[in-house]
Amino acid sequence: MTRILHVLDHGLPLQSGYTFRTRAILKAQEAMGLSVRAVTGLRHYAPPVADAASLDGAEVLDDLAFWRTAGTAQGAPGLREWREVRALADRIEAVAQIWRPDVLHAHSPSLCGMAALRAAGRLGVPLVYEIRAFWEDAAVGNGTAREHSWRYWMTRQLENRVVAGADALVTICDGLKTDLVRRGTSADRITVMPNGVDLTLFGTPLVRDAALAERLGLGSGPVIGFLGSFYLYEGLDDLIAAMPAIVAAQPDTCLLLVGGGPAEAALRAQAEASPVAQAIHFVGRVPHHEVDRYYALVDVVCYPRKAMRLTELVTPLKPLEAMAQGKLVSASSVGGHRELIEPGVTGTLFAPDDPVALARAMADLLAQRDTWDERRATARAFVERAHDWDRNARRYHPVYQSVLAKAGKVAPIAA
Repeated sequence: MTRILHVLDHGLPLQSGYTFRTRAILKAQEAMGLSVRAVTGLRHYAPPVADAASLDGAEVLDDLAFWRTAGTAQGAPGLREWREVRALADRIEAVAQIWRPDVLHAHSPSLCGMAALRAAGRLGVPLVYEIRAFWEDAAVGNGTAREHSWRYWMTRQLENRVVAGADALVTICDGLKTDLVRRGTSADRITVMPNGVDLTLFGTPLVRDAALAERLGLGSGPVIGFLGSFYLYEGLDDLIAAMPAIVAAQPDTCLLLVGGGPAEAALRAQAEASPVAQAIHFVGRVPHHEVDRYYALVDVVCYPRKAMRLTELVTPLKPLEAMAQGKLVSASSVGGHRELIEPGVTGTLFAPDDPVALARAMADLLAQRDTWDERRATARAFVERAHDWDRNARRYHPVYQSVLAKAGKVAPIAA
């Protein structure tokens, strides 16, 4: 049985889009007959789960084994990151003495890729490097870095080095692949592994909890929702700015914002100053196992991401989850959304950074209730056909086969 060791920035029990994709990949690969385990770096900041099982020193969560890298990275910028790389590389090599992998599969950021590249060379095993986003662009989107800064440039150079050294490359969407090709990477080296949904987690959607809706003050009108992290690039300020026009066109419409993040304080202040403040409801963060209760309150899930490199190049996971939940989806027409949403078929698109266009699109959608059932069914069928992890994960087979053949190794990979 082929053994794949995944090298991760962080993993379960943390809850994020990164960990959800990781879990789905590992579960789907196990179902295909691969043997998979994972190792996380120093940025996995969750303490060990007290009652978690152990397997060869790995923490077992949701029947998946995760080895951890002990310690913390300290020092000046640059030195700190190099220490992270060295610690993770040493941990990968130590794990390889316990559980001998056939392939190292590292996932961005590039610090994980650098550690895996170093370890792969010493171990003599092939490396697959998977890019989920360019992290220099993610830092700009999060407001922690500036484009064209020294840090931005250094992060990109590190990424380029891993890309050049890996035996095969994977990206989550065409936008990232196209950007790599423009930088000089051969398209033949890159496989696109689209974001997907573990449909076993999305059975029959929950029935709307009338008591919860009443407690939140949602009333009986249509509900627009956003469930996720509140970053500036998500464009929630444009959604709040659009609410007066939406309410004017469709009275009794409410906005439900579930989550939190760096932009939360500014968004709350903006909502309080809105002429329709009574229609805007913040819930805060909720436990992951309760998220479905809040999805059940929402008619339309809205993703008004702003236009920037991050959102143009990267496809998000949330719209696919909303479609799987049987929800209507509306989103700004940035590149990442255009890869996922066919206007008028699987969702509604509107111009980014434009509250007027957002309000017009939402008002039109809310007025077309006779089309809702068909749109929901079409979107759910699209996810089942093109973004089910049970199907998507099969694309890893030729990637692993090619790097093993290149390394002169023969290992059986289940079909």
